[in-house]
Order: sequence, then C-alpha cells, then structure tokens
Amino acid sequence: MLNMASMMKKAQDMKQKMEALQKELGKEEVTGTSGAGLVTIVMTCKGAVKPLTVDPTLINKDDSEVMEDLIVAAMNDARQKADAKMSEETQKAMSDLGLPPGALDGGLPF
Repeated sequence: MLNMASMMKKAQDMKQKMEALQKELGKEEVTGTSGAGLVTIVMTCKGAVKPLTVDPTLINKDDSEVMEDLIVAAMNDARQKADAKMSEETQKAMSDLGLPPGALDGGLPF
C-alpha cells in the first residue's frame, strides 16, 4: 500500500513544479515562420505574440490575402512549436518527480 503522506508530498511537489514551469514557459519564446521566412512571428509558449516581421516585398495593397494567409501560417507554426515545448518541459518535470509519462492526462494506472 502506498504511503499517504508520501503521495501528498509528491502531489504538493508536483503542483509547485508545475506552477514554476508555467511561469517559466510564459517567458520562453518560439519563432514561427512562413513563406520561406517572408513572415516571422515570435510568441511566448503561453501564446502571447511578440514581434511580427513582414518582408516588404509582401506588402501589396491590391493582394493582401497572400500576406494575411502567411501571417496566419506563421502564427500557427509558432503555436505548434510552443505546444511542443510545453509538452516537452511538462514531461521533463513529471520525470523529475518520478511520475510516469502521461500521468497528468489520465494515464495513471490507478
């Protein structure tokens, strides 16, 4: 049988570690690009968009749809990288606490 005090300590440690991780990931930045680098977006792992760079050759008021599509694609690329970074850091934190992979998403065997 598992020691209840030990489980409670692990749960508290996990909570503190996850709070620290969330705070840190709010500062961590990823870069999304599209159009072979014509559009670049920097975003935090929590989704806050930082600098947005659009190559001047894309700026054509008669054809804004291409630029709009590339901005969306760059944002989606950055979001995907942010999600991957968050997942990687969460798995690392769980491993450091001795928890099995997937423990926070319903993967616990009990």
